[in-house]
Amino acid sequence: MDRSAGVLVADDTTLDKPHARHIPLVTRHWSGKHYRVVDGINLLTLVWTDGDRMYPTDYRLYHKAADGKTKDDHLRDLLAEARARGFRPRCVLFDSWYAAVETLKQIRGYGWVFLTRLQGNRLVRLDRGEPTAATALPISAAGTVVWVPGFGLVKVFRTAARDGSAEHWATNDLGLHEVGRLVFAELSWSVEEYHRGLKQFTGVERCQTRMGKAQRNHIGWAIRAFVRLEWHRFTTGIGWFETKMRVIRDAVRGYLARPTLTLAHPLTA
Repeated sequence: MDRSAGVLVADDTTLDKPHARHIPLVTRHWSGKHYRVVDGINLLTLVWTDGDRMYPTDYRLYHKAADGKTKDDHLRDLLAEARARGFRPRCVLFDSWYAAVETLKQIRGYGWVFLTRLQGNRLVRLDRGEPTAATALPISAAGTVVWVPGFGLVKVFRTAARDGSAEHWATNDLGLHEVGRLVFAELSWSVEEYHRGLKQFTGVERCQTRMGKAQRNHIGWAIRAFVRLEWHRFTTGIGWFETKMRVIRDAVRGYLARPTLTLAHPLTA
């Protein structure tokens, strides 16, 4: 894996724990699956992808009551660790709720490029004017250079969201054009695909133990299982579903050939 050939994508997901009452890591989080706040464990992941492969490089469990860290703190820790491990991404991609000034400065300080969604009410300055919400400014689809207070110059693109509203993307690469933004925006969806695969094919949400350490171990092993599935998919062309089903079929055949639990014959019982 060429650590300078791909991008890094950050996002979080909620592992459903609807019936948990005594698991320390379970708190209330927004769920994109249920479109409401639910009980669960919040998993923040940094994914590497080159468009053909995707691997989780690192992760954190958000539990502010225990460690005092916000999601932004965790993201900055993940980025620092990725740099220490030799990653030199073409771009770092993340959503608007991670676009804190401190995070943008950290990425710029590493000499990296970021592309992030920007909230429409984010205050920026155009042509040395007064700080104004991005949605109220004449931002073009081809990109408009603005000043973000506390950070500096960024290029902002206005696009149409799926619901018909305006959506804004910001990057510190002032030379990035719309086609390049589209390429990076497509790659940003890989983390959503990763979270879906992790939940569907590794059983990451199914551990019911009350011990926080056991929950952490289970999540770590589930992520390791996904890495194995993804490596197998890339090297053989066999998808996650079929790979998992082959494991299950082999296990069922092996058990039927040599069952460990048998029933007594009704005439001899």
